[in-house]
Amino acid sequence: MHNDPSLNDPTASHDPSASDGVRVSDGLRTSDGVSTTGGVSTTDGLRGSGDLSADLAEAARVLSTATDVTLLAHVNPDADALGSALALGLVLHRRGAVVRVSFGAPAEVPETLRDLDVAGLLVPASAVPAAPPVLVALDTGSVGRLGPLADRVSTAGVVVVLDHHVSNPGFGHVNVVDDRAEATALVVLRLLDVLGVELDEPVARCVYAGLVTDTRSFRHASATTHEVAARLLAAGVDAEAVARPLMDSHPFGYLGMLAKVLSRACLERDAAGGLGFVHAVVTLEDAAGLRPEEVESVVDLVRTTAEAEVAAVLKELRPSSWSVSLRAVSAVDVREVAQLLGGGGHRLAAGYTAHGPADEVLESLRAALETVTARS
Repeated sequence: MHNDPSLNDPTASHDPSASDGVRVSDGLRTSDGVSTTGGVSTTDGLRGSGDLSADLAEAARVLSTATDVTLLAHVNPDADALGSALALGLVLHRRGAVVRVSFGAPAEVPETLRDLDVAGLLVPASAVPAAPPVLVALDTGSVGRLGPLADRVSTAGVVVVLDHHVSNPGFGHVNVVDDRAEATALVVLRLLDVLGVELDEPVARCVYAGLVTDTRSFRHASATTHEVAARLLAAGVDAEAVARPLMDSHPFGYLGMLAKVLSRACLERDAAGGLGFVHAVVTLEDAAGLRPEEVESVVDLVRTTAEAEVAAVLKELRPSSWSVSLRAVSAVDVREVAQLLGGGGHRLAAGYTAHGPADEVLESLRAALETVTARS
């Protein structure tokens, strides 16, 4: 979807995960932190380096008394971003608050995520207030990842940031950022616990959707996170019913697109410091008639190449404009690679946007890979 993850370009995709793993987001981000102003004290976010209980308590205090809340996912939202927003939004809606969930782009909600919105909380970007009383940004590593809705951060009365990206600058008044969490959905679940919420199936399903995608079906999950999954299943989640549309279901046209794209894939055994680099390109023509979900999933196949430590997929957004998803097996920090090229993400899953002919984009990527691998 992720996928994710991402993205400085509001039309680009975040990639999942902890990944940017299966349907993970690329998590691209800019360095455009926004200073917090007004009468709200700022928390430091801790970014997973310590106890987040104070930040969680402050977020719970703000949200428990809020009567109007806008929850925003990053552009091209994946299951973690939108699932997290809908889980928290549903709880606040049930408590009587006016709640809206949205994202800056694209105009349509990803088809595979629509069933998570059981209360009709999703609204188009045009329906987001110019100055929301309370704004919650979820799974959003920087203000720029909000795309056309980024200006709401400076106009909102209070901004709460819930995230798991290590490079999040803490652009809210209240920041709960845990880079050790495999998904933002885990951060949201901790907040729901502080709020005293008893999980039921609709809320648990939204959390599970974010968790199963950002952990690549729990392959990047700790023992504690597996225990969380068991808790969600105990709340009534049907694991197969949630996971299949997100990761294992595509229209027939997807097969034709894959056939064309994978036939052009290239393996460079000596690249990435001799660790191997595999890449593929998805053009606008290749993707015609398919959902963004199909295009995002290509990297999950390319990354299976046994001879390559690093995988990349260039996805054409507009003529000569690309969203690039990066994945690594274990040895290369592709977040550093993406940052050299204006993006960001996670250590093993990242992304960025680029412009120009595909060959030139790949050449710049090779150079960045060599720079990063030479440091290690």
